[in-house]
Amino acid sequence: MSNSAGTPGDITRRQLLRRIGMSALIVGPGAGLLSACATGGAAPAASTSAAPSAGGAISAANPFGVAADAPLEVVIFKGGLGDSYATEVHEPLYKKAFAQAQVKHVATQQIAQTLQPRFAGGDVPDVIANSGTDLMDNGALQQEGQLLELTELWDAPSIDDPSKKVRDLVAPGTVESGLINGKPYLMNYVFSAYGLWYDSALFEKNGWTPPKTFEEFKAFAEKAKAAGITPFAYAGKNAAYYAYWMILISAAKIEGNQILLDVDNLVDGVWQRDAMKQSAAAWAEIAKYMDKSFEGLIHTEVQLRQNQGKVALYPSGSWLENEQKEQTPEGFKYALSPTPSVTAADKMPFEAIRAAAGEAYIVPAKAKNPKGGLEYLRIMLSKEGARGFTEKSGNITVVTGAADGLELSPGNASLSAAQTAAGQNIVTFSSFENWYKEFETELRKQTNALMFGRISADEFCEKMQKAADKTKADSSITKQNRTV
Repeated sequence: MSNSAGTPGDITRRQLLRRIGMSALIVGPGAGLLSACATGGAAPAASTSAAPSAGGAISAANPFGVAADAPLEVVIFKGGLGDSYATEVHEPLYKKAFAQAQVKHVATQQIAQTLQPRFAGGDVPDVIANSGTDLMDNGALQQEGQLLELTELWDAPSIDDPSKKVRDLVAPGTVESGLINGKPYLMNYVFSAYGLWYDSALFEKNGWTPPKTFEEFKAFAEKAKAAGITPFAYAGKNAAYYAYWMILISAAKIEGNQILLDVDNLVDGVWQRDAMKQSAAAWAEIAKYMDKSFEGLIHTEVQLRQNQGKVALYPSGSWLENEQKEQTPEGFKYALSPTPSVTAADKMPFEAIRAAAGEAYIVPAKAKNPKGGLEYLRIMLSKEGARGFTEKSGNITVVTGAADGLELSPGNASLSAAQTAAGQNIVTFSSFENWYKEFETELRKQTNALMFGRISADEFCEKMQKAADKTKADSSITKQNRTV
C-alpha cells in the first residue's frame, strides 16, 4: 500500500489493523474502514452498549472487585478443544460466584473474522480464546493498547489456596510464555507437547518402532511406503505451522534452545545458521515421501487419513487425540514420539520434546467488564476449573496437579511417559507466532515451498532470513525481546 493512501498515522493504523487480522477491512485508498466488511453491507452503527461496569467491593472472594450484576461475554475458539469446557465448567463456575450476572457465550472457528468489526467499532467481549488459523495478532493488539495486562491476575490469591498467588500454582514458564514487551498479556492455558503422533496398535502390528534418527526415519519411510502407508504427512492448506514446528524443534535439538530465542529476537543471520539448514534439509528429505496433494488438504482431512491407517507419523500437539475422538476407530491408540535426532552431536537427546503452555486467552483492555474477565481467568486457573477442562477437552492444563487421579487416555498416557523420559530436556516455546503475524504467515508459505519440493533448504533459510530482516527493519512493528 503506497503512502499516498493517507497520512502516515493512517497508514500505521492500517498496518496494525492488517496484522490484527483485519485485512478484510482494508481495501485501498478512499475506502471507508468498516464499509469493506466481508458482509458487504454498510458500516455498522456505533456501539450503543452499556459503559464499562463500575465494579464491586473488593474482598478475599472477589479480589478484583467484580460488579455482581455486570454481564460477561466470552468468545471461544471452537477447534480441537471444543467449547463444552466453557459452557459446562467455567461459565457455570462464574455464574455460581456471580448469580446476578448474565454470561453470553460465543463460539467460532473464525476469531479474527468474527471480532475484527467489533474491535474496529469499540464493542469488544470480556474474554477471548484467541486461537486457530484465523487468530488475531496479539503483538499488534498490545501495540494498539487493546490488551489488558495480566499482572493483577498472576499476583491475585488463588482460589484453591488464598495464601498463594495464582502464579505459584501453575507450571514453570507459564507466565513467561505470555509476555509481550516484558509484561504478561496472554494467559496460556493448555500444557501441550509437540512431536510425531502415531497409532501404537498399527506400529505393533507391523513390528515398527518410531525412528530415533533421520537415517532410521528414511529406512522406516521405505517400509511404510512398501506397506501402502504414507510415512509422514501434514496439511499444507491450513496447517503448515505443524511442519515448521518440527523444523524449529530439530534446530533446537542440534544447537540448543538459544536458537529459538534468537529467532524470536530477530537476531541477524539466525535463519542461516548450520542448525537451521541441517534441520530444514532433514525434514525436506522426509517430505519427499509425501504426496504433493497433501498441500491442498486441511488438517482434519490428513488426521482422518491417519485414523484410517493411511498415514504413519503426523506432526502435531497433544490436543490431537481429543480433536479426532469422533473419527478415531476402535483399537486406534494415539502415542507420541519425539522428533528424531538429526546428528550424532545434537545438543539435546532424542527424548527431548517441545512442551509448553499454549492456547492464549486474553482480556481486551476496552472490555465492558474487564474485572469479570480477570475473575473468569482466575476461575479457569483453579483446580476445579482446570480439572473440568481436562475432563471436557481431553487436554491437560498448566495448573499443577489438577489432573491427578483422572483416568488418562492412550494419548495422554503416552504424553505423560514422554514428559517423564524427557526430564529437563525440554525444547522451549516460540513467541514470534504471537509477536509477528506477517512474518509467521511468510514462514507458513516458505515451509510449504520447502516441504513440497519447490525450494531447497538453503533457499528456505535465505528467504526466511530476508523475512526476518524485513520485520526487524519495519519501524511500525514494535520489537519484542525474550531472555528465557
